[in-house]
Amino acid sequence: MPVIGFLGLTSPQAFAPLLAAFQRGLKETGYAEGQNVAVEYRWANSQFDRFSGLASELVGLKVTVVVAVGTPAAALAAKAATATIPIIFITGSDPVRIGLAASLNRPGGNATGIYMLTSSLEPKRLEIMHELVTGASIVGAIVDPSSPETDQQIKELTAAATRLNQQLKILNATNDAEIAAAFAAMAEQHVGACIVTSSPLYLPLRQMITALAARYTIPTAYYLRDFVEAGGLLSYGTSLTDAYRQVGIYTGRVLKGEKPGDLPVQESVKVELVINLKTAATLGLKFPLTLLGRADEVIE
Repeated sequence: MPVIGFLGLTSPQAFAPLLAAFQRGLKETGYAEGQNVAVEYRWANSQFDRFSGLASELVGLKVTVVVAVGTPAAALAAKAATATIPIIFITGSDPVRIGLAASLNRPGGNATGIYMLTSSLEPKRLEIMHELVTGASIVGAIVDPSSPETDQQIKELTAAATRLNQQLKILNATNDAEIAAAFAAMAEQHVGACIVTSSPLYLPLRQMITALAARYTIPTAYYLRDFVEAGGLLSYGTSLTDAYRQVGIYTGRVLKGEKPGDLPVQESVKVELVINLKTAATLGLKFPLTLLGRADEVIE
């Protein structure tokens, strides 16, 4: 029986919906865990320094394929651990730029996967907030300075803010205390709206982040629907469940003998707008019909 080595960012509980999507993709290719394929799970519990050791563990088990998800750091650790075992990754960073693939069409080597549209959507999130919070002349952007995408995020957000005639305040945050300080600073500076930029660090902290946005009554946009389900105002970003289903499909194809270097890196282009009307009401906001009509899901 082939064995999948699954290298994840957080924990099985936090990843449950995405694991289900991954397993749906596997089933589409004829594989079911415990029936004709086994899965060895390794979880980093959001501790990035654990990825190297966990990846080496999976390689030592001689798994058939490694699935590295949750953050580009997982895929990079897997690629550093083996040049022969196939790797299927999911990343919001350009896989060519960070060294996971030679090109999107012909990745070469032993790795391929899904490239999610996350960071490239930051200007669109700012535009949506400008449409919703029309009086916000000052906008905050919480960024992760450790992310390889941060410089590009700031560049694109700055250009978008200039077009919209808004003042942009950048706030660096990599942990609970810094995120709390960022929201407190935005409240002191009378920031009218906020963008939480895409970073693997922020998803596990979504309950705390949405609670801070509510506490300081700052309308905030996010990059994944998980934040809106946790009480956030709105999100505009890639459908994670669809992306993880695609990872499952690619894993199944590799198990059947296809080489990852020959499988193009797929761009996950299914983007969704999710809004929370209950949160909007607590903030004294009313979504215009133009935004409501474009929403893929409305939480009431």
